[in-house]
Amino acid sequence: MGLLRPIGLDLVLLNHVPIREPISLAFASHRPPPPLHRTEGQELDKILFFHPADCPILLQLSVIGLCEGIITFARIFSPGDDCEVIESEKHSHVFYQAEADIWMVLVVEKNKDTESTWRCVALQGILKEVHSLFTMFHGPIRTLLDRQPSAELARGHLRTFVTDYLSDFNAGKKLQLPTFCDCLKERGTVQMLTISREVALEVQSVATVLGSCLGNVMCQSLVLFEDLLVSTTLPPDDTLNLYTYAVLRLTPRALSANANSWSYLRKGTSVHASPTSSWSNGTASVERPLQREKLYKGKDGFVAAGSTTSEVHGAVAWVPILWFQQAEDRMHLCVYQHKNMTILLLIPASSLINGDDGIAHVKRHLLENASQNIVTVEQKLSRGWGGENAYHVAGYRYLLFDPDRKVSRASPPGKVTTLSKDSLLSLNRLREEIDLEKSRAKRSDSCHDKDFEVCIRAKNNAWVIAKVTRGRELYMTLEKGGETLLYASTAVEKFSNSLYP
Repeated sequence: MGLLRPIGLDLVLLNHVPIREPISLAFASHRPPPPLHRTEGQELDKILFFHPADCPILLQLSVIGLCEGIITFARIFSPGDDCEVIESEKHSHVFYQAEADIWMVLVVEKNKDTESTWRCVALQGILKEVHSLFTMFHGPIRTLLDRQPSAELARGHLRTFVTDYLSDFNAGKKLQLPTFCDCLKERGTVQMLTISREVALEVQSVATVLGSCLGNVMCQSLVLFEDLLVSTTLPPDDTLNLYTYAVLRLTPRALSANANSWSYLRKGTSVHASPTSSWSNGTASVERPLQREKLYKGKDGFVAAGSTTSEVHGAVAWVPILWFQQAEDRMHLCVYQHKNMTILLLIPASSLINGDDGIAHVKRHLLENASQNIVTVEQKLSRGWGGENAYHVAGYRYLLFDPDRKVSRASPPGKVTTLSKDSLLSLNRLREEIDLEKSRAKRSDSCHDKDFEVCIRAKNNAWVIAKVTRGRELYMTLEKGGETLLYASTAVEKFSNSLYP
């Protein structure tokens, strides 16, 4: 005879209804008592976040209840695998189990204009990205709930963080989520800069100096040029999360966009969060790291918080504390820029005893010992940089990525826009089929990768191609009409050999 304990379900719900209806985003948490002892109103306690806040409560509860039912029903038939996608006549439900019993669900309404123009895996990538970034700044959602069972701490963080994140997708009164036009992009990957051996040695010397900013305590660092990663001393998963954040908000391109942006705050829909974050040394933490208007490059080269018009009176030191799961450490982030080069210096929180004085010491060390090396490296990288089209391959529109290493390279966005709608739609549908094939292969034999190549002729006579080799994936479009299958296959082989000799 055993004692059964009720298992709670924490639901994180993202509900996107385009154009005609409001866009809704909900985070919910609750560990319910046994069904016979439930009281009215407990279902509402599950909701941690819902956007927009004025969405009717009954509608919120209806969507959450439906998603719970789908998850529970799917577990009956597949206890070992998470429910990923449910297709109905009017909606696509995309699921992601972010943490134990914590789910994120994206619900997209179908209509004649949008049906079959998105990939569910790409939509799921948004859920994964926002959760990873949230965890890097605030820790796991479960930890926040355990720390404060009333969930107000989690609600406050989610309300501001996720709303700021979604501001990147604002297109008028709706969210513009990834569509078929983005089929030659891969969210959740790092794009690397190819450099010579000589420059690599120079970069290594910079990383060595950065690592010694606290004497015997090793600091970590990321070096970026433009929006490309040059070097890192962090593990792969932590590198990806910090790189993603840097491209969103910290690189010169991102800071320029920050200065010119008009967010929902300026339009009057302000969001208030309770001041719950704090550093262990007593210095206030940055509560809204994704707020565009907050960050700018100071006169000393370090990124500061405030506004460029209030640098003297309103600027404050911007050194947020981050949690890196793979490195299993909490670190302060200090960002320095020189022209197109961005240095992300990570200082172990446990080793920074003197708070602001310690941060000031690290900054002085960087300026005194690494600034000249940084100038030299930036000059060499700029001379060897081919611009936005540096990785363009004439005649090809491609995406290459390695899921294991989480690294990608793709045709420049400006070149992708030259493709016709038919080509992009065909490639998007092909990628959907490849996603399904990979999912089936993973369930049947997760220990071995399946290699295959697919070439399809689109309606406009373009070739859309997918090739999976040793886990690495290549997607390509050739729009030269009238070419034979042999030509397309040879072109893929030639391109692959140039990458994997």
